[in-house]
Amino acid sequence: MAVTDEAQPTELRRVITRPVLTFFILGDVLGAGIYSLTGEVGADAGGAIWASFLIAFALAFLTAFAYLELVTKYPQAAGAALYVDRAFGIKALSFMVTFAVMASGVTSAAFAASRVGGRYFTGLTGVENPPTVLLGVLAILLVAAVNVWGVAESVRVNVVITCIELAGLLFIIGVGGWVLATGGGDPSAAFAFEGTGFGVVTGLLAGAATAFYAFIGFEDSANLAEEVTEPSKCFPPALVTGLVLAGVVYLLVAFTAAMTVPLDTLVASSGPLLEVVRIGVPDLPADRVFSAVSIVAVSNTMLINMLMASRLLYGMAGRGVLPPVFGRVGSRRTPWVAIVFSSLIAVLLLVAVDDLGDLSDTTVLLLTAVFLTVNVSALVLRRDVVDHDHFRAPTAVLVLGALISAVFLLPVVRDAEVYLLALWLLLGGVALWAVNWLLLRRTSTPTE
Repeated sequence: MAVTDEAQPTELRRVITRPVLTFFILGDVLGAGIYSLTGEVGADAGGAIWASFLIAFALAFLTAFAYLELVTKYPQAAGAALYVDRAFGIKALSFMVTFAVMASGVTSAAFAASRVGGRYFTGLTGVENPPTVLLGVLAILLVAAVNVWGVAESVRVNVVITCIELAGLLFIIGVGGWVLATGGGDPSAAFAFEGTGFGVVTGLLAGAATAFYAFIGFEDSANLAEEVTEPSKCFPPALVTGLVLAGVVYLLVAFTAAMTVPLDTLVASSGPLLEVVRIGVPDLPADRVFSAVSIVAVSNTMLINMLMASRLLYGMAGRGVLPPVFGRVGSRRTPWVAIVFSSLIAVLLLVAVDDLGDLSDTTVLLLTAVFLTVNVSALVLRRDVVDHDHFRAPTAVLVLGALISAVFLLPVVRDAEVYLLALWLLLGGVALWAVNWLLLRRTSTPTE
């Protein structure tokens, strides 16, 4: 009798149901990106912020098909690194993909932590120039504590937070409707593109490269496959539903922001959606409430990214790519060593990086490279037959996803500093691989 993917043994708890998984994905996507980066997208794309978000959604949706095939085919922790390891069997490559995904998670968490003490904190407390780094470190430590507490508890917290952050974005959309109904705003501003000729295209692509940060949460769910009750049945509807809902909300929010707030005000603000509230409904004292909602949403990005990073390290330790210590599970059946390690890396990045805005762009760059390898891995693994039903993506979609990912890696849409930071992170990964190789070699049992 064939063993189904749901019956595969695991030290982790299978407690995530389809509704909870849908909220997990929706909450991860509806995080720090839209709350923090709307102005930065506008700096590249002009008022047509929605167009860059639409391009970013298209890339995410294409790559989601590769994840749907692979996560239902191999419902184990580790996600992209697991797929590359199965496709190519090259431990050095598997390690580097593991490191790249882990680095993307902790850079994303560090960026989100940097926004906890930004414009929204000032809107909540009235404190000007708050200690951004200190507040960010405290937020990361709090998230780590929730992560150690347990995955069931973490995803329940995520469900509550998702409802809060979704309510905040629906409020922004409502503000847009109110502005239009009262004859305010400038809808034509949402169709004002930056530059002329080919400059419009490069501006939209550059904006999409930034906006893509707002969509990257969907791949985090693949690292929780060992904690989902029925992976093959739950993942396809949950992933598509969460991603499409987030995309629709983002387009409406981007249009509202562009037509309500002058572009230069959006670009200059680290809390762009707060500017929408202040200009769109100036008589409504919603500053503090919306600022609190925004901080909660940004914190959710930290929680989910740190969940992903720790499960990734745990899963690859089980495949012998990382030292066994990362596979240690505590009394709460959570990978506590992996949680502590990934949290320390996030704190280090937050303290060490001067331009915290580069962290989001570096996250996107690393994950775009990972998405390229995932699409290729899905094509390579077509020859691998498993003994249970799984989702099968159209081959043309996988090829197109790989090609678009390759285009988004080109240096025409990002500053050189972003590539430099990514290079330093990857060089650090090479050094860690060498250390890891020596450790695994020393701890391995020689054959007789």
